[in-house]
Formats: sequence, C-alpha cells, structure tokens
Amino acid sequence: MAKYDDASWHYGGEYPENLSEENASTHIGMFLTWCINNNFLSEELNEDATDEIERVKRKEMTGAEFLIDLCDEKFSEHDLNESGNHFARDYYTDDTSFAKKYNSFGDDYSAVFDKKAEEHNFEYESFYHVEDTFENYELIKPVIDQRFEEWKEYKKM
Repeated sequence: MAKYDDASWHYGGEYPENLSEENASTHIGMFLTWCINNNFLSEELNEDATDEIERVKRKEMTGAEFLIDLCDEKFSEHDLNESGNHFARDYYTDDTSFAKKYNSFGDDYSAVFDKKAEEHNFEYESFYHVEDTFENYELIKPVIDQRFEEWKEYKKM
C-alpha cells in the first residue's frame, strides 16, 4: 500500500524546533478535509470514523486532528476510495505528469499561503507555520476544486 504522506516524515527531518509536531499534519489535513467533504474516503474509514467524519464536515474537527487521531498521522491509499486515490496519485505528489503540467498539492499549498502572507504583510517562517484553521482551509479549497476539475479534463485526454 502506497503512503502519500506521513507527518513524521516532516517533523523527523529539518523541522522548526519551536513548533509543535502537530503542525506537520496541517497541510496533509487540509487535503484530507477536501477528500472528506467530497466523499473520497475508503469504505473502511467511512465505517470506522462515521462520527469524526461528520465532525470534520460540521467544522468541529480539522483534517489534521482527524489525521492524527484516526490515521496515526499517515495518509495512504488505504484512506481513500478508488476515485480519491486516482486523483491523489496524480495531484498530491510532485513528480506526476499532471502535477508537472498543472501543479502539485504542495506547490499550490505554498503558493496560496505565501500569497496570504504577502497580502497581510508578513511571511511564514516555514511551510509548517500555516495555522490549522477552517479559514485557512477555505483558502486552499477552491484551488483543490480547480485542480480536480482540470484533472477530470486531463484524464479524458
């Protein structure tokens, strides 16, 4: 089973010393929130985490909290259904033909939050300093929506 991401890959490396390890889950959680809201979770995860999925949809639990509490900080093929996995394989990682033509999730995430920081006259210390909030999720959501529409067209080619 392929693993798309793992928070420990981030906080286990060159991670800011003054930052909680939970921040390594923020970007993963935002993509996972999008998957939850678009019904791309696996049947097993849907069965095992019904209440938590509803909490994410009601904005009572962030995707990062879901990732930490229910997925052991790991995001893998096991978490998504077939459609979700097809999209994640092409968009979540940098080295696919789709990501090279349009963008990858990580690059989009960085661009969205760099723009936010610039508009508010500050700079994030790192990729991991983005706050895990629903307001921030709402900034990245339309970009993922757009990539998903582009991806559907791309797959028709």
